[in-house]
Amino acid sequence: MNSRSSNVVVNTRKPLTLEDNLSSDVHPVLRRVYLNRGITNNEQLDRSLNKLPSFDSLLGIDKAVDLIIETIQDNKKILIVADFDADGATSCAVAVRGLRLLGAKHVDYVVPDRFKFGYGLTTEIAAVALQQNSDLIITVDNGISSIEGVAYAISKGCRVIVTDHHLPPVELPIANAIVNPQLKGDGFPSKALAGVGVMFYVLLALRSKYKSLGQYKAQPAPNLANLLDIVALGTVADVVPLDDVNRRLVQQGLLRIQQGKCVPGIRALLKLAKRELKSTFSSDLGFAVGPRLNAAGRLDDMSLGIECLLTDDESRAMQIAEQLDLLNEERRSIEEDMKLDAYKILEKLNIEETDTSQWGVCLYDDQWHQGVIGILASRIKEKLNRPVIAFAKANDGEVKGSARSIKGLHIRDTLDDIACQHPEMLKKFGGHAMAAGMSLLERDLEEFTLLFNEAVKKRLDNKEPENVFLVDGEIPDNDINLNLAELLRQGGPWGQSFEEPLFVGTFSVKNARILGQKHVKFDLETMSSGRRLDAIYFNVDNPDSLVGQAEMTLVYQLDVNTYLGHSKVQLMVRHVL
Repeated sequence: MNSRSSNVVVNTRKPLTLEDNLSSDVHPVLRRVYLNRGITNNEQLDRSLNKLPSFDSLLGIDKAVDLIIETIQDNKKILIVADFDADGATSCAVAVRGLRLLGAKHVDYVVPDRFKFGYGLTTEIAAVALQQNSDLIITVDNGISSIEGVAYAISKGCRVIVTDHHLPPVELPIANAIVNPQLKGDGFPSKALAGVGVMFYVLLALRSKYKSLGQYKAQPAPNLANLLDIVALGTVADVVPLDDVNRRLVQQGLLRIQQGKCVPGIRALLKLAKRELKSTFSSDLGFAVGPRLNAAGRLDDMSLGIECLLTDDESRAMQIAEQLDLLNEERRSIEEDMKLDAYKILEKLNIEETDTSQWGVCLYDDQWHQGVIGILASRIKEKLNRPVIAFAKANDGEVKGSARSIKGLHIRDTLDDIACQHPEMLKKFGGHAMAAGMSLLERDLEEFTLLFNEAVKKRLDNKEPENVFLVDGEIPDNDINLNLAELLRQGGPWGQSFEEPLFVGTFSVKNARILGQKHVKFDLETMSSGRRLDAIYFNVDNPDSLVGQAEMTLVYQLDVNTYLGHSKVQLMVRHVL
């Protein structure tokens, strides 16, 4: 089935292979979902840790481990330098907890204030580390672009290990060791590890080396699986592709959370988000826990989020979680105001979803909050289906931008195109295929806007981007039930590049009402059997337009709605055709 509405295209996925060796007890709808994602046998459904690839193929990991062991044996200080997002916070917590489990007595951390120091191991942060008499700096989720900061720290006698997962620049920092699966020549089979996954692998290698040295003859080796609840949170929150390795890490972390074997901070954040431990899934980490953790780095100090993950005190964890919850509410309010500002700018610029002259969109307001521009860029990107960069005022005549991209456009490489042709334009930039950050002089913003538009147009080969929903077909009326909804939830973990199942169907609308000014609740009936179903559509730009229709074709996810201990199936609407 191919359907089109405005600039939205709905394509039904085709199985990546006709081979089907899945067991006969897999539900037909779930079987179709798996085949559409290239899962053809039960072995590929194995999400245990048994077949995690070894750390051996990670470049630089032996050197990193030797440096850490030497520092621990000499009773010297290790300082973790973290990023200020959820991946950075979880990477930091895993590093601190893991190193302490493995015998380090002097481990501390610092996370840059994004409003003062910016991102990564800058010379200013290196100076902070030196003031704390650090002997070894380990960066987590950053550092691959920190050429000056690494050089400064090493020149002052401090050793530096960079652990990162971001795409490396042409020139690498001259660190004592670098562990990053994205490095040229690195043989690790997964290039999708989040920063927290890279640090987890460093700890696995460290424990293995200790085992070979006879460290655990008299006592059992620490169980690093105890860190997987935090690893799962960071991996999902950073929206990295859920390849085989990441699905194993996330699934095992989720199992620990569901069994209540998680740190008090995650337990507290889930409670405040009104999620039950036993029914926590990857979407809860992405949409409930992650944003609350991220709020600290966006509006305040990510140390608050890190402390939430480090404390073993239940009451302390709840106190911090409550602060994070309040920060997240404040972030939502700021975001809403900024979104209204952005809509006004789009109106003035006459930019719409159907505007074929506008390939990449740059938005700026000197009152916008630096910590929220990433979310704003994401929201506008979803509205326009165009790559978007939102800018906020910084210091010294500069602006900082946060970019979000669409499928088919590598945003970091697009920025690199501009940097190659105009070397003085971008002061700093870095990121992934789908997200990036940068800084430039405010006076260059107008020129950069034109350059970005042209660079995107060239990358897209002058072909208008379509907002494509890849769906897994229709579900027979009788299968739209709680049993299938539960099977689909448990069939994950779902996430980036292993997308949650999405379906299409036409329904009779018995009632539609607006909730909270921007959500729409539907009472539906299936067309053939007349079965009654509930559906909810969140964050609709024009909810009035959906009220009063007798029949609708919906793109939706099958969800479980639990209220007062009672569960029933619910359609989560993603688009109305």
